[in-house]
Amino acid sequence: MLVSLSIRDFVLIEKLDLGFARAGHGGLGALTGETGAGKSILIDALGLALGARADSTAVRRGAAQASVAASFDVPQNHPARAILAEQGLADEDMLTLRRMVGADGRGRAFVNDQPASVALLRRLGDTLVEIQGQMEQHGLLDVATHRASLDAFAGLEKPAAAVRAAWHDWRAAEQALADAEAAVRAARRDEDFLRHAVKELEALAPRPDDEETLASERQLLRAGSALGEAVAQALTELEQGRGTLATLSAAHRLIERNVEKAAGHLDAPLAALDRALSEATEAQAQLEAARDALEFDPARLEKIEERLFGLRAVARKHNVAVPELAALVEKMTSQLAALDSGEAGLKKLAAAAKAARAVYVAAAEVQAAARRKGAARLDKAVAGELGPLKLEKAKFVTELTPLPEADWSEAGTDRLQFTVATNPGTPPAPIARIASGGELSRFLLALKVCLAKVGDAATIVFDEVDSGIGGATAAAVGERLKRLAKEVQVLVVTHSPQVAAVADRHWLIQKTTTRNSASTDVLALDAKGRREEIARMLSGAEVTAEARAAADRLLAPAG
Repeated sequence: MLVSLSIRDFVLIEKLDLGFARAGHGGLGALTGETGAGKSILIDALGLALGARADSTAVRRGAAQASVAASFDVPQNHPARAILAEQGLADEDMLTLRRMVGADGRGRAFVNDQPASVALLRRLGDTLVEIQGQMEQHGLLDVATHRASLDAFAGLEKPAAAVRAAWHDWRAAEQALADAEAAVRAARRDEDFLRHAVKELEALAPRPDDEETLASERQLLRAGSALGEAVAQALTELEQGRGTLATLSAAHRLIERNVEKAAGHLDAPLAALDRALSEATEAQAQLEAARDALEFDPARLEKIEERLFGLRAVARKHNVAVPELAALVEKMTSQLAALDSGEAGLKKLAAAAKAARAVYVAAAEVQAAARRKGAARLDKAVAGELGPLKLEKAKFVTELTPLPEADWSEAGTDRLQFTVATNPGTPPAPIARIASGGELSRFLLALKVCLAKVGDAATIVFDEVDSGIGGATAAAVGERLKRLAKEVQVLVVTHSPQVAAVADRHWLIQKTTTRNSASTDVLALDAKGRREEIARMLSGAEVTAEARAAADRLLAPAG
């Protein structure tokens, strides 16, 4: 709920700080004052903080900029906190929306002192405050809110959830069918190309590591001749004539024949010769194996190069890398398989989509029937509020009409709007088209009383809901505002002493005019101040003893 409103240099207000509620305590707040005092300025200032349009005319004459900050006490599970989390903004105990407008028309917006867009202010504001006024085309005047309002009033959460789930299942089934049809069409269009490409690729039988393996073997084969010559020469050095092996063998035999005569002096040289002869013999064996492996094979090199060049050519043709050819074969093969079995698959998906549609339609019919029952209950409840509000000749009708299938949605298959017939015999029309501003405000009050527990906004502002009425009708308006204020915080701009008298808190808007300037101030009234203001509202400019007595009588029931 709205806890405070801070205004600087806005229209006629130089500086104003208002406290509307202690945390958790909203109640009914009345804003009164003489005609032209500037009561609507407060509503406009609040609207600015909530993201309403603004320009340089909002700035007080002579000031550089106007600023308005509205602070709210918001429950932890409130949708506004989800929006903050979604936007990555700091979530504090109090939610403060701040708006600044310069004399040059430029503006800035802040959420909890962090820069934000005006659109975000408006989005948050829609969850925090409803302004029900004669010129406000949102809240209950917005047809888009009517369906959700009725569903909440009638307790249709389960039918709504069933319709929503069935809708998404149907959409998913339709999308799967559409995707499959598109794939089949594409496959048919490219069938000849696909079959040729698959045949060509299957002949190559590409593997993901082909290019790396073939390139390595190719490099080795191309170097095979020179490498083989080097290995052969090394073997010649080891084997031929007095080569290394022959020399080592002769030395080993000489030492071995004389080792016993040397009293141990030849043991170490003999062991070293053993190791040298063993390593040389192993080297010879390895060189012979390398010679065999590195034998130059022109035919093998030709085959490898032919395959490598073939793979690279096909890869360029399909605009992929050589390692991706294996996956491309699988993809194209699957496309052909889908084409070959496409009709059967399409029939299966079409049947699934048809079944999902039937589930959705059945759930929507249950929802529509429940809505009709809920609409009848709401119409009856609103009708019970109209008589005391001097709207006894009017009729409220919740109108439900079936939508064409193209307009079905997760919200159901019917269009819903609140309509009103202001006179007997006239057809119901949308509630926003009621000609009289006073009638419209009272209709909104009657409807909101019946929908008191519906919606996220914990603060509702009524702008001159008592316009053009008095006496018992004004008292009835006050009684309904008081009743509504038990559920949510209610602020009302009023000219009615009967309405002001039942308020929990009362503010007086005063306008001061000098030769060169005008300013608006707001005064929180104590018990004595309330008595004087209500007496003024009863009697006019001159407050009489009779007016004070009448004010006492009005205030008595309120304590």
